[in-house]
Amino acid sequence: MDRVALNKSVLQKEREKLQLYRRLLPSLDLKRRQLALELGRAKDDLAKSQRAVREFIDKTVQQLPMLAEQSINLSGFVRIESVRITEENLVGVRLPRLQELTCTVDGYSLLAEPHWVDLLVERLKKVAELQIQVQIYAERAKRIEYANRRITQRINLFEKILIPEALENIKRIQIFLGDAERAAVVRSKISKAMHEKQRKKPLRVQQTK
Repeated sequence: MDRVALNKSVLQKEREKLQLYRRLLPSLDLKRRQLALELGRAKDDLAKSQRAVREFIDKTVQQLPMLAEQSINLSGFVRIESVRITEENLVGVRLPRLQELTCTVDGYSLLAEPHWVDLLVERLKKVAELQIQVQIYAERAKRIEYANRRITQRINLFEKILIPEALENIKRIQIFLGDAERAAVVRSKISKAMHEKQRKKPLRVQQTK
């Protein structure tokens, strides 16, 4: 703990700091609880999106069992062309949101490829979108978790360091000032008593011959 000057001016500053910390603490705690709630939602969204990818792939495999043949090359049909991501402000945190996904379908011959390729292309486009969504939900959860960790650190700083430190400084200054005031009173009484004693003491007049 840093040494502080033990005077009334510093005492007032410490009281003002204490009032500020106690005024900010409830709003910080409210934001922490809001972030904790949003973090839970973000993790749920991430888990759902990951599950959606797995379920969609399983469904596609059931619909197109021929994909299991090793001779079929799925690369080159669908390619992600562009991804547009916007941001939203949630509890003071900038979070990404998928706005638009554009996929390019490489040209292929309807005569040269099996009839089910059209369905496969649509499925691959959907899988690409779902996988991008997984990445976005993962980033949202990451940012919220970081913000929640930072605000928790600030609250701990207030509760465990700044507020106790201000209280301790106020106590030390009050004790010092109280002792100083009592000492001043005692000194004043002693001085007054001595002055009174001196005043009542008879004067001795020395006679000269």
